[in-house]
Amino acid sequence: MGTGCFISPGRSLPRALERVKLADSLGYEAVFTTHIAGAESLTLLTAYAMASERVRVGSAVVPIYTRTPATMAQTAATIDELSGGRFILGLGVSHRPVVEAWHGQTIDRPVAEMRDYAMIVRAILRGEEPPASEKWRTNFRLAGLEHRPALPIYIAALSPAMLRLAGEVGDGVLLWLCNPNYVRDVVVPEVTTGRERADKTLTGFTVAAAIPAAVTDDVRGAYERLRTDLLTYFGLPFYRAMLERSGFGEDIAAFDAAEGDLERMRAAISEEFLATLTAIGDEHALRQGVERYARAGVTLPCVGAVPMTDFDAMLRSAAR
Repeated sequence: MGTGCFISPGRSLPRALERVKLADSLGYEAVFTTHIAGAESLTLLTAYAMASERVRVGSAVVPIYTRTPATMAQTAATIDELSGGRFILGLGVSHRPVVEAWHGQTIDRPVAEMRDYAMIVRAILRGEEPPASEKWRTNFRLAGLEHRPALPIYIAALSPAMLRLAGEVGDGVLLWLCNPNYVRDVVVPEVTTGRERADKTLTGFTVAAAIPAAVTDDVRGAYERLRTDLLTYFGLPFYRAMLERSGFGEDIAAFDAAEGDLERMRAAISEEFLATLTAIGDEHALRQGVERYARAGVTLPCVGAVPMTDFDAMLRSAAR
């Protein structure tokens, strides 16, 4: 089992590129970046690929409603070519506030729309005729660029239905806020069901989980900073449903009861939840936290930064 990491450019692309080089030198298997409202992720990953030699670079994740399947496949094939076959295309549905308010699109049938989108992208990368789709109509074919049939497509999933889809049509699944209990009890069984639908096993399928991680002697302080970052997710329906399934319904109820009171809302995110989710503490605690995910069925644990902690020290400590 290898280890991945998340590297965000923040306000300094040069610093991010230096961290990508560090991850490359430390033997990380993959470097992922998110796609929110800052640097555009696929452009950024092109820079990451050019700054590194061995490590894979991946999107975690690009919302499918931000570009057509044809544009996504064309961009992915180009980055894969430039990187020497090191690109991982991570696709996600995102959330209605992002899709509707930022991009003017609609999420109508998320699982069905993801299925069609992923299958069209896959067909284009293979040089095949794109399948018919009500929402994503296209007859696009790559020309003047080699087909990329081996380019892996990972699907971000939280719900059982999306997890089954990831197993059925994806090469991997990308998880955020999914603690080891949820991975063991929901993710692995549902993904396995999806693989069985496609007459496949879990062999070669990647279960990649983001893990907030830090080497610090101020664990409580790190938790407090994470609480601020997690407030948004506790208000999003897809994440709320997953958190309730993973045994933290009391956290959600306390969060709702504190509506409008930011301090109480932050306090509703329990220390038990944070301890289960994260890998924070000394180097031994960090590695133990990563191992909990591995034991639950994660095949690619991916450490990510906690605000105001030493990110480079964490990368060195978590390297395998």
